[in-house]
Formats: sequence, C-alpha cells, structure tokens
Amino acid sequence: MSDELIPVNIAIADRSYRLKVQVSDEAVLRTTVKMINEKIVEYKTLFSGKDMQDYISMVLIWLATEQTRSAEHIVEIQSAVDKLTILENQIERALGSDEI
Repeated sequence: MSDELIPVNIAIADRSYRLKVQVSDEAVLRTTVKMINEKIVEYKTLFSGKDMQDYISMVLIWLATEQTRSAEHIVEIQSAVDKLTILENQIERALGSDEI
C-alpha cells in the first residue's frame, strides 16, 4: 500500500526525532538528514565558536537557497522547451506548406 506510514527515527544535530513517513520516502529522508548533518559539521569547522542554533540556521539558509536555485533552473528549462516547441511548430507548418 503506497499510503502506508512507517515510524522512522532520525537524528539532526545530536537531537532525535521520530517521524512517520511513507515507505517510498524513507530513503530520501535519510539522505536529506545525512546531508543536513554533514553541512552542520562543515559549518562548525568553518565558523567555530557558534552555537548549534546558528549552525542549524546556516544549513536552513543553504537548503532554501539550493531549493530556489533548483526552481529557477526548472523555469529556465521550461522556457527553453517552450521556445523549441514554437520553433518545431513553425518548421512543421513551413514543411507542410512547402516553404522550406
């Protein structure tokens, strides 16, 4: 059943959380948690002396920025696809009327 939720224990910044997720989302969740924890370690190395809340905030800003970049990239791809579709339609019309 695709809507079945399973309990999953995760740890972010040495705090444990128990979540319920769909089976199909568990691997993505674990990959995301691993990435978050790795970024926290990276920021702790780069910016020593901060508290954990600062590191978590830095990771949150980084993740949001990456998400925004991805969304902008998708818009650019869609724009290119739209232009190619218009060009394809123009070529098909021209070929259909033997103008080329």
